[in-house]
Amino acid sequence: MILLYILFVFSLGISGEQWPVPYKRYESRPPANPFCRAGVIAFCPTGRAANTMPKFDPSDRVEVYALKAPVWEFKFGDLLAKFNIMHDAIGFNNLNTGKNYTMEWYELFQLFNCTFAHILSNDTLKWCNQGAACIYDGIDDIHWSQNGTLVKVAEITGGKFNTFNEFGNWSEWDNNTGIYYETWTVAESPGGEVWFEPNDCASFVLRAFQKMADLGAVFDTNVHLNYTKITLYSETPVYLGPASILFGPGANQTLKSDILAFYSNFQSHQDVGHLVESLLAVYQEVVEAGRFYFFYNFEYWFLPMKTPYVRLSYDEIGLPSKKRHPSFQIEP
Repeated sequence: MILLYILFVFSLGISGEQWPVPYKRYESRPPANPFCRAGVIAFCPTGRAANTMPKFDPSDRVEVYALKAPVWEFKFGDLLAKFNIMHDAIGFNNLNTGKNYTMEWYELFQLFNCTFAHILSNDTLKWCNQGAACIYDGIDDIHWSQNGTLVKVAEITGGKFNTFNEFGNWSEWDNNTGIYYETWTVAESPGGEVWFEPNDCASFVLRAFQKMADLGAVFDTNVHLNYTKITLYSETPVYLGPASILFGPGANQTLKSDILAFYSNFQSHQDVGHLVESLLAVYQEVVEAGRFYFFYNFEYWFLPMKTPYVRLSYDEIGLPSKKRHPSFQIEP
């Protein structure tokens, strides 16, 4: 029955007309829902006021650093580095003043909460998927260099930061309008059509590097950097509709139940026995049944999964020049 409904929706032509589907930007950041919790470590506990970039004097010379460390290093040490699961950030060192700063963009409520929804008692889904910039004084050299990367990639003058399209203003715009974290890349095949692009720490760093290049930063192209990517592979995605329709009055109950059943396999608070059962159910859903209910821009899509289904990669992406990647949303 559910397959017939999806085929019916597809027959109406309600599907993406532009690939990859553009990441939606918003006019302002909404307040965090009190239901959502950050977990072990609060978001940005030592961040600067409003997480804005400091101002630089026109004569300042500022070094730019690429920073990488294993995801969840505070809990697992360098374990995830062995699988190339890395977190990305940027460091700034003001040679004139001796002050330095770290800029990160990451999930407000930890990665799992940004990747999968919570099922509520009223049979609806609650997403805790905001991401935001965190800017704080100092660079923890040991943290970044011990199990990851701390490498100079560019140098820029303070005057370049304070031009009409100054980097600080751009970072504030990017942070206030690009408010939701997206873990997955979705593609037709390795090297094939990309259906959806992520919005995570790595994509933020890439956008920020490109903006700096626009402002005159000259990057050292002899530095080679890789970025973690988790890709789902599917045939052409099928648009299902916004959450307000799929879970609102008059919703198709079969589809609603199917989406809830899918996300029931990804609930974080499970004992070991239920977790094993859930992992088996995930395999059956994604590999055997070839189904994935994907959430993007507060809308749901059905992914007809195909081999190799999911892939973790650590791909090299060159440092920027003046030529932008066409998918970058740089300007306000």
